[in-house]
Amino acid sequence: MNTSIKTQSKRVRRIAYGEHEDQFGDLRLPDGKGPHPVAIVIHGGFWRAKVQLDHMNKLVEAITDLGIATWNIEYRRVGQTGGGWPGTFLDSALAADFVRTLAQTYPLDVDRIFAIGHSAGGHLALWLAGRHKLPQDSVLKNSDKHLRLKGAISLAGVCDLELMHDIHKLREKIMGISENPTFDLIGGTPKELQSRYEQGSPIALLPLGIPLVLIHGALDINVPIGVSEHFEKAAIAAGDQIVFWPLTKAEHFKLIDPMADEWSVVKASIQRLLNQNGADQNGYERIEPIANDHR
Repeated sequence: MNTSIKTQSKRVRRIAYGEHEDQFGDLRLPDGKGPHPVAIVIHGGFWRAKVQLDHMNKLVEAITDLGIATWNIEYRRVGQTGGGWPGTFLDSALAADFVRTLAQTYPLDVDRIFAIGHSAGGHLALWLAGRHKLPQDSVLKNSDKHLRLKGAISLAGVCDLELMHDIHKLREKIMGISENPTFDLIGGTPKELQSRYEQGSPIALLPLGIPLVLIHGALDINVPIGVSEHFEKAAIAAGDQIVFWPLTKAEHFKLIDPMADEWSVVKASIQRLLNQNGADQNGYERIEPIANDHR
């Protein structure tokens, strides 16, 4: 698969990074000669097959308009052959590493690559940042030469798989339903599969060693903001550089809507992470409140 399609005003190149029908991504290039910084964009949907990468199209168009190339990746998901453990993780890693291959053809700056994901995609973005911490015998360790990121941005991300499992378990008990996406992703409970949760959960891989940004809405009922609050405390304790933006008026999906007020926070976080907005070398020392009315 290597085709070109038109989406809005940007030329989209749909490119396969593997042999499975869901191992592909949409590459968008901004105007100009480049080389361009790159955003690896990862959609959410609780890792399930029913949500696809076009869920992020509006966000990736807006990011591309900032002068950033976007690699919006698809991956095998729960409900598909090879999805869940370990395929969902391996596909994310393979798609990220494939940026080096893309850079052989397209004007991409491999020294300025970051991952940004929403919900379950936020989990995978942070996991990509920490996969160098995996044990050598891990089934998730696909390479010793994985792509190193400049930073990672989690939009209402599932930063802690065990905590998210327990949240859904509590919801099951209260609502009398049987639905636990984290259980389905990993294949069991934290008690049954402790090593899988340790290898697949960003919080268990801390410190991740690169600048991190968490953006989360206080009105989020899909992934409670407490998940990001818990991760922030753990990341600080581990010594990571992290910025957390709790947005008091935002629910789960506003964070990926470039027409919403919350886009200003996402946009400024991206620009500062890439040092495009006058930030210091690491992009964090001089960060000030972006929009106080969101806090």
